[in-house]
Amino acid sequence: MAWFLNIYRCDRCRKTWTDEWSCTCDDECPHCGFRDMSPLNSENLTELIVEDGGKFVVLRSSDEAEDDPDYKELGRFPTRDAAREFLRSYPSE
Repeated sequence: MAWFLNIYRCDRCRKTWTDEWSCTCDDECPHCGFRDMSPLNSENLTELIVEDGGKFVVLRSSDEAEDDPDYKELGRFPTRDAAREFLRSYPSE
């Protein structure tokens, strides 16, 4: 399932906030309660490459993800470039 970091700015109080969710959905301002704010921008976090113990780990949000991304490891690679190449060739779900 897709996973996003949504970035918002309130039309009423002008404050910004972020929220992670499985879609680029509207949100309520946590500062003043103004509703139905659409994201200004969203970063796709469905697939990630993270460094762990000198290796580069490819993660993908699972199809069962609902309240959190529930990342599943797809592979470990010696370099970030090798991990990127793997993702380019790995089938999307």
